[in-house]
Amino acid sequence: MARVRPRLSSTALTLIAMIAFVVAIVAVGQATSARRGDDPTTGRGGPGTEELNEEAEEQAETVEKRLEAMEAARREGRVGQRRANTAGGPAGWTGEQPFDTDSNDWEPAIAADPNRPWVYAIVTRYGEKPCPGNCPDPFIAIEISSDGGATWSEGAPLCACNGKGQFDPIIEVVPATGHVYALYMKGFNVLFTASRDHGASWSTPVKTYGNVAWTDKPVIAMSDDGRDVYVSFNGPTGGDPWLAQSHDFGATWTQTKLVQSKRYYYAFDADVAADGTVYIGQSSLRYSGPQDTPTGPVEEHVFVSRDRGATWTDRLVASGDVGPACDAEGCSADFYLAHHALTVDATGRVVLLYDRALSAGGPQRIEARSSTNRGRTWSAPVVLSKPGENATSPAAESRGNGDVRAWWMETNGGNDDRWNVWYRRSTDGGGTWSAAVKLSDAGSGADYKTPDGFLEVYGDYGEMAITNRGKTIAIWGEGFSWSGPGGVWFNRER
Repeated sequence: MARVRPRLSSTALTLIAMIAFVVAIVAVGQATSARRGDDPTTGRGGPGTEELNEEAEEQAETVEKRLEAMEAARREGRVGQRRANTAGGPAGWTGEQPFDTDSNDWEPAIAADPNRPWVYAIVTRYGEKPCPGNCPDPFIAIEISSDGGATWSEGAPLCACNGKGQFDPIIEVVPATGHVYALYMKGFNVLFTASRDHGASWSTPVKTYGNVAWTDKPVIAMSDDGRDVYVSFNGPTGGDPWLAQSHDFGATWTQTKLVQSKRYYYAFDADVAADGTVYIGQSSLRYSGPQDTPTGPVEEHVFVSRDRGATWTDRLVASGDVGPACDAEGCSADFYLAHHALTVDATGRVVLLYDRALSAGGPQRIEARSSTNRGRTWSAPVVLSKPGENATSPAAESRGNGDVRAWWMETNGGNDDRWNVWYRRSTDGGGTWSAAVKLSDAGSGADYKTPDGFLEVYGDYGEMAITNRGKTIAIWGEGFSWSGPGGVWFNRER
């Protein structure tokens, strides 16, 4: 059977490796959650079982390095974040602050109610357990703000569910109702949960994946009333893009494979326009180089449905080469590659941002393209990042008529040893953009932070939200290396 890509999403990768490490100690071949057919929670077999088992064996060393890094940092007193020492932040911003001062947090997501002052942020939290007994580690922690992000609740588990670790959190607010929808992975199962009381309580998690053997790296989008919900993830065989959809507020789900190919697809963002048109971004590449290294072209797709998910059109928007390989501790070569962000404004204009290299091994840049005809054609690219720097992992959000905000990670001086987060805004739907503002403005506050930037991108993604007052909140991860430890940081407009 075809093997899984050399790197599943890095959070899920950690789960596979952790399981494999335990298995190696107890007994080779014993049932584990990395083997879909032996999963005691599902009892399902099918395509993907051998893929995951092979991946688990190969990546057992990865989790050992991450655990060793955490323990070493604890011994040396380098775990956690201190309050940032800023002079008030860049003009119009409060200044960079840690999401949590004590935790090892990775891959944050954030959402804001467009009509009310509620904001919700969730992270993958390592090294802690939310309850006694068989509780997950890592788990998804949520913090809630009722005043537009000025103050936050204490971190609490999204679901203190017994069993496997939880990964890849995504959260969104239903525009018309203020209800909150969230996704996370338990093992390699994407689950959906909802709150109708501003995050005070959450529904029992619902399986979105049906009989799909394994799922990884989900995104979510919904209609304005929350009835139509769309979840995209990759899965068998070898990273094909899948679509799960619900038309009863997330109660029941059906699944469709969008493409079957030898390319691996990553879903990083999705959105639904006011007229119901659905847009799902997908970055794709192949792993056909020596020792399964990534090969180009790296393609940026947008899948579009104009009939509530009944049929889909695949639009190839851009393509580029394979950029620089990540060489940080624990990092796989493809960590900086194949990211995108997608957003739709109130008029139906779509903006897609992505990282793209112009030559093999050359630095990636952040480009933006827009569509005003429901994804049929796209504008020429507009470059947002600084020439000569390596840029990755864009995030974007929009509202109104052409009001688009974006941030991305970028090296400082062409050196991957220092990174910063930069922000720009467009008022004409992505045609022109404001001067860049550095959001990661705190030059201290953790041992991985310096005046020149932080040491490494910590997580495959971060996000952005716009509050009901029109203020931007950006959230992302920083760390010593891919192995960590690290933490989540945010900055918000005043």
